[in-house]
Amino acid sequence: MRAAKNVETKSGAMVIGAKDLSADVEKAFQESTVASEEKEVSNWNKPWRFWLASLSLWLTVLLVTLDATGLAVAIPSMTTQLNGTTLEAFWASISFMLAVAVVQPIYVTVSDVLGRRIPLFVGMTLFSIGAVVFALARDMNTVIAGRVLQGLGGGGLDVLSEVIVTDMTTLKERPLWIGLLTIPMAIGTILGPITGALFSEYASWRWLGWYNMPFVGIAAPCAYFFLKLKPLEDSLMTKMRRLDWFGMGLFATGAVLFTLPLSWASAIYPWNSWQTLVPLIIGIAFLIGFGVWERYPAQPCIPHRIFGNTTAKVTLIGGFIHGAVIYGALLYLPLYFQAVFSQTPLQSAVSLLPICVFVVVLSGVAMLAIEHTRKYQWLIWAGWVFLAVGMGLTSLFNRNTSPAALAGFQIITGIGLGTLFAVPTITMQASAPTVDDQGLAAGILVSFRLFGGLVGMACGATAFTSTYGRAIAELDDLPESLDVLRDRENAVAFIPDLRKVMLSNDLMRPITDAYAGSFRTIWWVLAGFAVVGALVSLGMKELSLESEEVGRQNWGDREE
Repeated sequence: MRAAKNVETKSGAMVIGAKDLSADVEKAFQESTVASEEKEVSNWNKPWRFWLASLSLWLTVLLVTLDATGLAVAIPSMTTQLNGTTLEAFWASISFMLAVAVVQPIYVTVSDVLGRRIPLFVGMTLFSIGAVVFALARDMNTVIAGRVLQGLGGGGLDVLSEVIVTDMTTLKERPLWIGLLTIPMAIGTILGPITGALFSEYASWRWLGWYNMPFVGIAAPCAYFFLKLKPLEDSLMTKMRRLDWFGMGLFATGAVLFTLPLSWASAIYPWNSWQTLVPLIIGIAFLIGFGVWERYPAQPCIPHRIFGNTTAKVTLIGGFIHGAVIYGALLYLPLYFQAVFSQTPLQSAVSLLPICVFVVVLSGVAMLAIEHTRKYQWLIWAGWVFLAVGMGLTSLFNRNTSPAALAGFQIITGIGLGTLFAVPTITMQASAPTVDDQGLAAGILVSFRLFGGLVGMACGATAFTSTYGRAIAELDDLPESLDVLRDRENAVAFIPDLRKVMLSNDLMRPITDAYAGSFRTIWWVLAGFAVVGALVSLGMKELSLESEEVGRQNWGDREE
């Protein structure tokens, strides 16, 4: 009896223990679920210092984007006021992009060795000095000098913003924060042309330099006081010795020599002239030499390991092509609307809104889609299809195109450009070999995109001037008052005066057709780029986005 009772007691204890264990397991599961849910929403739950540091990055991105897109609609009036040529007009924009493209890899590698803060403040300083020089310019050479200084600073601001976001977040968190970073990029893309038009038409194009000052005045203190990244060890001299000085020199020299002849080919010198071919070939040789050299330094400017998988290579090629198309389109579309439809700078900026708005919308939508699905491959493919189709349809523009078609074709292009604006950043970082390479990978992608933009703008300038020269030479009955147009160097500078010419439609039609045909050549070039991008993107692989590792320069208040 007692034995039976003991068994019963033990049995009861086992049941009670099992119940307690079950309750504990259930409680732990519930706590784990709650913690998991809190973790899912904690991506927004950042310290106030984090938000103010992010504000400084958003403002710097806005500044660079406004500067990259705002001058396009103001170029004709500025060139006319300063008695500039068509080549000088193109170089007012191209010089900015050239400086940005040349210095971005340098900023990335320097920030990897010295830390992010010093290069960031150097960029702000150069950008501010360049803005003042631009605003005070009395001739086109000074304008170009100011734009170069702005580019030398803006290149750092543009690339370091994405690199620092990489430091401040994990790969798993990053789609949201990269998505937020695209908002000021997209806003700048929309407001840039409108701001440029308003200043050039109702105030002065010089305000395109002055209005930068308040933004820098807010961004610099926020970065100084609230951007808390872990400092790197070693002394300053030790860090300086680790820098790839020779590689940076090779890249800068090669980039400049490669780009310069693209701008003057068929505009100043023929394509087959030594003035074009010699610097172009030397530039290519320097860039190839740079690629070979990067195998050897301890801290290479662009390490070969970044290109270690197919997805990285495809993403970088796509970034280059995307830059060529977006910067080329945003530079030349406003000029097209002014020349072919006799629009004012402000009207041309408004006509550009469809493409700009959809770049904004799709940038955000694409990143939200990644945040939800944790996949990116289908977005990349869809983006390239829309971009190729949209640019192909843009080549159908002529003076009889309806407003609905003008807007509709831009919307298709904008869907593609917006989708490809931020998604490749996540792709590139997912392909990085280590967590400390993710910031470097993001910076290299930005550099490729800007270098592509530089090449796209230069190729567009060459395509325009060569086609325009042939088209205008075929006009035998050009009025004497428009003889200035026979010199293709005056083609862009004369665009504001086309609205003031008092000629019949029969006389004006061949002139506007010459402009339309010249710009159409640019659309064909950009559409060809997009088709190549679409084909290359087929080699992309789907990689995991679930990493929660942090790099050595990670956000200092992560546990705050």
